[in-house]
Amino acid sequence: MANNSNLGAAKAAKNDEFYTQYADIQKEVNAYLEYNSDTFRDKTVLLPCDDPEWSNFTRFFAQNFERLGLKRLISTSYAVESKKYKNYQPTLFETESPIYDIDKTRIKGKIFELTRDTNGNGRIDIDDLEWHYLEGDGDFRSKEVCQLRDEADIIVTNPPFSLFREFIAWVLSAKKEFLILGNFNAVHYKEVFPLIQKNLIWIGNKSFGGGMDMIMPKGIFDSSKVKKYYVDERGNIIQNIMGVIWFTNIEHGRRHQNLQLMTMSDNIRYGRNKTLKERGYLHYDNYDAIDVPAIECIPSDYNGIMGVPDAFLGKYCPEQFEIIGLGAGDLAKEIGVVRNYRGRSDLAYTDPISNKPSCPYSRILIRKKQ
Repeated sequence: MANNSNLGAAKAAKNDEFYTQYADIQKEVNAYLEYNSDTFRDKTVLLPCDDPEWSNFTRFFAQNFERLGLKRLISTSYAVESKKYKNYQPTLFETESPIYDIDKTRIKGKIFELTRDTNGNGRIDIDDLEWHYLEGDGDFRSKEVCQLRDEADIIVTNPPFSLFREFIAWVLSAKKEFLILGNFNAVHYKEVFPLIQKNLIWIGNKSFGGGMDMIMPKGIFDSSKVKKYYVDERGNIIQNIMGVIWFTNIEHGRRHQNLQLMTMSDNIRYGRNKTLKERGYLHYDNYDAIDVPAIECIPSDYNGIMGVPDAFLGKYCPEQFEIIGLGAGDLAKEIGVVRNYRGRSDLAYTDPISNKPSCPYSRILIRKKQ
């Protein structure tokens, strides 16, 4: 498996060209349909920041247009000359079209739309996509893509991770439903965490851990810097990118499943977490809360505030817990965390006077609802 350094290096180079596999889109979307089969029915779905001719997002929603009950599908691409990554060849789909324009292909974005059966075969699917060039380069912030956003009901995409803050603000400013991929570190952003805390956005259905196997463009892939990858049956280079999760404001069933909890004494006695067995539930020296080293260690009989790992957000049930705050940065100061030891875990730093652990950087502060 690749580690977070792969994602970090890509972000540093402003390389956001990670493509999502069809199966991962299908698994995530199916979870919302299991909770509510009408999630997408009679809706207009917009796929911005996309490459419609290559994208599995476009392929999935076009192939499942009728099953999902969509009213309209819109997919837009970003002009190649506006990207960092420019190793581009137009597809036969474009070059064999009567509207192909060699002067526009690299500097204009494209829009693909699906609304009707254009070939008369009795079904609406990917073969019925219609397209044309956009007036601009397809940047999601452009006036014409903003207009498409305003016409849509649901926005689904894998946006540039380097623009995640701006993109999620762009979506929410129009009060749209969304399902987007991002780096799990985004839960710490001051623009994002308060939205999670207020239950305006949440983590998608996929497990928080394990990262995601993603398609890497051949023009930027460097096998000398990657230990593990594989090539699929289509010739795509697949690499595991850690820290990739779904963010959404669409309901799914796992979000409302209560965690099964044991008492503090039973967790210490019967649990498998070695840290908890060795030290028990320690109290922070810089905040009135106990440290919970793993999700399975959350006690059923403690009603005070607890510091839990970030991965808790993937199991968070709003009927069972309330989120108090974050143990890091300015957001920590807002809830009264003193002497914020950024970057130091509870095991790495213990106050020499109190001999208690500090509220660590990567902790979500929660309390069980009564």
